[in-house]
Order: sequence, then C-alpha cells, then structure tokens
Amino acid sequence: MASIQQTPQGPVLVLKESALQQKGRDAQQNNIAAAKLVAELVRSSLGPRGLDKMLVDSLGDVTITNDGATILKEVDVQHPAAKMMVEIAKTMDNEVGDGTTSSVVFGGALLSKAEELLKKDVHSSVIVEGYQAAAEKSLQVLDSMVKKIQPDDRDSLLKIATTSMQSKLVSDDSEPLSQMTVDAVMKVAVRKDQGYVVDLDNIKVEKKSGGSIQDTRLIKGIVLDKEVVHSGMPTKIPGARIALLNTALEVEKTEMSSEIRISDPTQMQLFLEEENRMLKAMVEKIRAAGANVLLCQKGIDDIAQHYLAKAGILAVRRVKESDMTKLGKATGGRVSSNIDDLTSGDLGRAEMVQQRKVESDKWVFVEECANPQSVTLLLRGGSQRVVDEVDRSIHDALMVVKDVMENPSIVAGGGAPEAYIASQLKEWADSFDGREQLAIKKYAEALETIPLAIAENAGMDPIDTIATLRAKQSQGGKWTGIDAKKTRIDDMYGLDIIEPSVIKEQIIKSATEVACMILRIDDVIAVSAGGPAG
Repeated sequence: MASIQQTPQGPVLVLKESALQQKGRDAQQNNIAAAKLVAELVRSSLGPRGLDKMLVDSLGDVTITNDGATILKEVDVQHPAAKMMVEIAKTMDNEVGDGTTSSVVFGGALLSKAEELLKKDVHSSVIVEGYQAAAEKSLQVLDSMVKKIQPDDRDSLLKIATTSMQSKLVSDDSEPLSQMTVDAVMKVAVRKDQGYVVDLDNIKVEKKSGGSIQDTRLIKGIVLDKEVVHSGMPTKIPGARIALLNTALEVEKTEMSSEIRISDPTQMQLFLEEENRMLKAMVEKIRAAGANVLLCQKGIDDIAQHYLAKAGILAVRRVKESDMTKLGKATGGRVSSNIDDLTSGDLGRAEMVQQRKVESDKWVFVEECANPQSVTLLLRGGSQRVVDEVDRSIHDALMVVKDVMENPSIVAGGGAPEAYIASQLKEWADSFDGREQLAIKKYAEALETIPLAIAENAGMDPIDTIATLRAKQSQGGKWTGIDAKKTRIDDMYGLDIIEPSVIKEQIIKSATEVACMILRIDDVIAVSAGGPAG
C-alpha cells in the first residue's frame, strides 16, 4: 500500500503506489519471526551430536554439512531481517572461523526472549539498553574466566583443534588431522614482538577424492596440480635446486603486427635456426645457474622443452601466481622475472621434487623443504562430498589454532562458559531497578539456549540437564558443561574440551549487535522496481 496522508486539500501520496509498508508491532514481529526461523534452521546442527543438512542448489549440486556458515551461505535467504542473521555467520567465519552456529542460535534466542517482553509492553529501547548492558557484563565475566596459555604450547593447541573437529564429520579421525593442522600452523607462524602472527594463506589446501580421510597428509612444501611438461624429462629429482620464473621460455612476438619478407629459402632456415638458438641459450642460462628443476608461471616453447629434457631438468609450466609466491616461501627461492639475472643464489631448495599420480591425475610434489614458511595439506576422502566437508572442518580447525596462537587465552567448551555467564548475569540483574532488569534476565536465559541446544541434539532431557547444570555450577564448578558424546554433565576442562576465548567474545558481540539492530526497526518500507509513480 502507498503511504497516504489526508489533508484538507485532499490525499497526499508520499511513496510509490507499489511500495509496501509495515509499521510498528507488525514490522517487529515479522522481522523477529524471520530471524528466529534462520536460527531454527541451524539449531539442530549444534554440538558434537548435531545433525547434518543436505543442500541442493539450482544446478543440482549437493552439499552435505553441519557448518553454520556454509548452510546459510548455500540457502538463498530472501527476507532482509533473515539476511542480517546470515551476516553474523559470515562475520564469525571470517573473523574467528568457528562458532558460526552458536552465534546464530544465540542471536535467534535473544530475539525470541525480546518478543516475550514486547508482548508485555516493554519498549524495544528498554530491551536494547538492557541487552547492551548485559553484553558488556558478559564480556567482563568471560574475561575473568579465561586461562592464559603459552602461544606455542603444542598440547593445548592440539586439544583446541580436536575440540573444533569433534562436532564435524571428521570427528573419528580428529586426532591425526588435528596434529597435521597444528603442525601446519606452527610451521607458518611468524614470531613478532611478544607473540605470533599467522597468515593462513601460506597453508595451501589441496583436495582430491579417493582413498579415505586417513590418507590426508601434511607436506612440508607445495603440491602443484600440474604435470611435468615433457615426457623425456625426469619425474623424480632428489636434492632439487629450483629455478622460479615468471617469464615465458618462448621467443617473444612483437607488440605491433609485423612481417618479415623472405626472398631466399636459406633465409627461412636461418630465421628458424636463430629462434632455436635463442631458446637453447635460455635453457643454457638456467642450467648454468645450477638448476635441475624449473617452475614457470608462463608458457614453455616446445623446442625449449626439448632442450630442458636433454639437460635433465624437470619443468612445470603455467603455475598459478599464488603458488609461485608459496613456492618462494617454502623453498627459500626468489621468483625471477628475467632469465639473464638468474643466479645460483636465487634457486630454491627441496630434498625431493617428483611427479606422483593422485587418483587419475599427475601432480608435482615439491617436498621435504628444510625450513618451509609455506606448507600444503593434501586432503583425501571417499567421495567429493566427504572431501569438501573435510576441507570445511580443516578450515575451522586452522582458524581456531591461529586464534589461540595470536591471542593465547582459552575457556572450556560444552556450553560451560555460557551457563556460567548466565548465572552471573541473573545475580547482577537484581541490582537494577526498572524494566532493564527484565531484559538482562532474558539475555541470561538466551545464553542458556546454547547448552540447551547441545543437550537436545544429544538426546538428553533439556529441563533436567539445565537444572543439573545450574546446580553444579552454583556449587563452584564453573567449567561444568555438557559432554554430548557420553550424554552427561561433566567437567569440560578435565575432558580437554577447550576453545579460544575470542570465539566466545565474538559470539556475544555479533549476536547482541544484530538482535539490537532488528529490535530498533519499527517500520519496513519495501519499494518494488517499476510500478506507477506516486
């Protein structure tokens, strides 16, 4: 409907005829309902016993996952308030890598609890103020709970990676996979001042279906999904000295169109011989620098391939630019743009460069580098779906290990911190007079939906579980949480179920901000394209 204002002079149209407007309580309820539906969508996939979703896109491609960010990315959400919930998951995935499902479930719970207050005529501004105060207090309580660790404490990092993988498809293989993950992050971590900086771009993840998850390997070097260019070349070179070139081994064509007029057949022969000689000279320079492996970002001429094969040099062409950068970091070599400048000091080193068959493809492995600043995780799995889910699980695990190396503080998992913060908030709320107290108590209840969802997904009785959890925590067991694997309440810290504190921090911040933003909206105006002007 168009927005019409009656005046003594007659009706005044402000919006287009085709514009839709929802005001006040209707707009709020609609937005809250949409956001709650998004939370409901991922709620059943939370925790170690969470279930997977099968997503089929418009082309018929299937994705099977329980990763909150992936589910919401694949589901084409249309409602604007629902899109805001999807944004939380994306932010979590980009910032800290894990906790995507928890943040959306918590955001949905905050809105669900706010709806109860709105029905009792508590103004949305009061709820927003209460929620913001509660979020601030939650972060203070969280800060008082965290345990500091050494950033390079391998045992703690292993526990964190394993905890991240416990709720994924790869949970049965979490031990070897978490060891590879931690080793990969520790290899590429750079010490800065007091701590570490980790750039995950230096960890190349290659995936190939076939074999099983146990066949996944960490390679101290780089795997190239390319094959050796010429059948006459060696396919295995121990003690490799690697030339990295980002220039073509071809005779350059001129910039403008040009022609050569030849009046005598011998001139044609001379022209071809000169081209041949130039390519031979290029290969000679590479050999003279001491290289026995050539990795080239551009093309390699057929004649140059012949001379490289004669010189016993293994060559790969059209290597991606990102891989060239990683190769430089892994082998200690320098990427050269000019063959004339190539010296033995520019060459990278690797114990072994060889072409191997992976399933039906031939790939080149540059491995056993002495001190690689860039490494490769080669992921395997029974089918493409499995490999894709292993990739998502490894991404989350890499991110949480990075989080802890850069910010070495941890908390227990299993819903323990959320339950503890909720109990502290309820006590703190009593110091407020007025309706803000109600909002803070509802915030605490919303926090408890995370342990509640973990319990429900594990098949436990939610009411009994939360009652027991509250009782044990009030007796001083602040690390008491839900052991979903054994469906019981236990000390999470003792079970080595630990998570980075930055994830919990980000969950509180992201979910609160989005809930407050949605609660502040009291008018939705949708202007469709086209339609008659007002």
